Order: sequence, then C-alpha cells, then structure tokens
Amino acid sequence: MESLDDAGVYKLTDELAIIQTVDFFTPIVDDPYTFGQIAAANALSDVYAMGGKPLTAMNLVCFPIKSLDISVLQDILRGGADKLREAGVVLVGGHSIDDAELKYGLSVTGTVHPKRLVTNAGAKAGDKLILTKPLGTGIISTAVKAGVVNEETVAKLTRCMATLNDKASSVMQEVGVHACTDITGFGLLGHAIQVAENSQVGIEFHLASIPYFPEVIQFAQQGLCPGGLYRNKDFYSNRVEFINPIPEYMQYILFDTQTSGGLLISLSPRKAELLLDRLQQAGVEDAVSIGEVVSKPKGMVALI
Repeated sequence: MESLDDAGVYKLTDELAIIQTVDFFTPIVDDPYTFGQIAAANALSDVYAMGGKPLTAMNLVCFPIKSLDISVLQDILRGGADKLREAGVVLVGGHSIDDAELKYGLSVTGTVHPKRLVTNAGAKAGDKLILTKPLGTGIISTAVKAGVVNEETVAKLTRCMATLNDKASSVMQEVGVHACTDITGFGLLGHAIQVAENSQVGIEFHLASIPYFPEVIQFAQQGLCPGGLYRNKDFYSNRVEFINPIPEYMQYILFDTQTSGGLLISLSPRKAELLLDRLQQAGVEDAVSIGEVVSKPKGMVALI
C-alpha cells in the first residue's frame, strides 16, 4: 500500500504468490461490446504490470435496469468474457446492482513466483525506460463523448485500449527487468513520479521520443480534456521539470488519464535493445525507448 503499486500481492509459499486487483468505470465508448472488452483489458493490466499471470476474474456491474435495455448489459458482458477468453482467464462469478449510472469492470486474481515479482520500486540509475502504448486515450475518449471524432480514429483508439498487455508482460519476464507500472489514471507523468519516489531515483524523459496518437493534439488544443487530467496536473506539477518550455497542450497529453494504457518498463541498458526487439517480434509494435533513470533529484521527473 505504501508504494501505490499496481495490485496487491500475498505470498502463499516460497514459490507462489497471488496477485489481486479490481477496476471498473463508466463507459468511454458508445459500443457496449467494445466497452466490455476495454474494461476487461484494463482490469487485467495490473496483474501483467507486476509480471504475473491472471487466472480468474469476477464481474462488477452497476446497471440502470429501468432505463437501459438488458441487451446492452448482455453485450458488455459478452465483450468482457471474450477478452478474458483471449487472455486464458476463467470467469468465476461476479456481482451486480441496480444503479442510475452504468459501470462495469472486474476483480482479477493471478499468480507470480515471489522472486519474479515486478514492482514500481526497483528502478535503478542508468536504466532505460520503455513505453509499450501511445498516450492520449483519455483526451480522445472525451472528444468521442463530444461527438467530434471520426470513425477511423475511434477504431484506432478502441483497438489500442482493448489490446492486452500480456505479450509485453511475458517478454518483460523473459528478458528480466528492474521495475514496471502500467500507465492508467495518473497519466505518464503521475505513474513515472511514483516509480521515481518508490525507487529513490530521478527520471528523465525525451519529449521527442514519447509516442502519442497524432489526433490527440487538436483535441488537447481545444480543451477536450477529462477532469482527471487537470487533477493530475495540479497534484504532480511540482515534481515535474520542463527543461525547455513546451506548449500547454503537450503538458495535457503527458498528464492525460489513460484507460488500459501501456507498460512503462525500467531495465538495464544492455537489455533494452533486446527487449525492444522481442517486443516487436511479439507484435507490440508501438514499444519505444523514451528516457532513462538518473540518480537524482530523487522523486522527480524531467522532460528534456
């Protein structure tokens, strides 16, 4: 709890620990089936970020039974179930309540060998930092709700959010890394600050190397941003140093709340190219090196 890690871990034996996590939220896309897939991928991500293998899941449903047709719920659950099936995870139950606002997600249980557990507290000075998915899902999702996003961009966005982090996690374990976190509600900068604080190191990002959806720029410039983005900016700005001035819209992208975002992986320089090669071979095509870990200032992130 002290490190705000991605999931809870309980050691059962010297060779086995369980990982537990839970996540649910309101719809971020119009299509119920797609929403179910994204919610499931997002919930599974915490287990992958810690190097674990998800095994079972339980549905969490808040549904306005009086105002929405039951077919909407059926499509959401079908989307979630199909994504779990893709991940090799068994759905073992769940719980639902009648609520005025639709919400869906899952609790997930996985396993990991205690000695192979990956946390957000192991980054070391000199490490390279790899990000496996582009930024901008929160801003574009807000623009989708405003009805100003074309179908091509919506398809690209939903495909990214519905993509599991399973391959990235598996390759990460094969290569061997020092730390990892998935980029979700606190945005790239918020989660990076947590890694820096818990590892007692500093982080430097190369702004030109950070991947994001090209379409996100126009929406950020128009102020189509989720409320969580502004809260992230208010809370974390004092631990971020912009070496050179950057436009406010770019700051928005860096603080943007991500849904089912990629993994931010910290590992030794000699393994970084190997990891990138393996990720490309596994189909994680957006993975890219975006910076490095430095010894100080501790708990700070710099953009250069």
